[in-house]
Amino acid sequence: MQPWHLYLMALLYISAGIFHFLKPGIYLRIMPPYLPAHKILVYLSGAAEIVLGVGICLPSLQRISLFGLILMLLVFLPVHWHMLAKSRKGRGIPRWALILRIPLQFVLMYWAFSYLCPEF
Repeated sequence: MQPWHLYLMALLYISAGIFHFLKPGIYLRIMPPYLPAHKILVYLSGAAEIVLGVGICLPSLQRISLFGLILMLLVFLPVHWHMLAKSRKGRGIPRWALILRIPLQFVLMYWAFSYLCPEF
């Protein structure tokens, strides 16, 4: 049996991934212009969150899924910077929340990393 907080992490990513399919417009609005095929990227990132969220619950896929989550969070960082730099992209989100999203990404990375290397 996995620790309850691993299931919490899985639920977080699975829910976020599902939201990409239910409300793609939210994610399309924040996509940086230098990225191609925005709609495809929104759906792919949602699918990745769902697959990786499920994967961390399966002992045989847990390590690779945790690495995948860390990599995904790193890849998402430019989108968060873009939202912060382009105030119109963060419409309706307070500036303090946009600022806090940056360190939150690192907290989420550390959370995933803590299952890979529990001694940290």
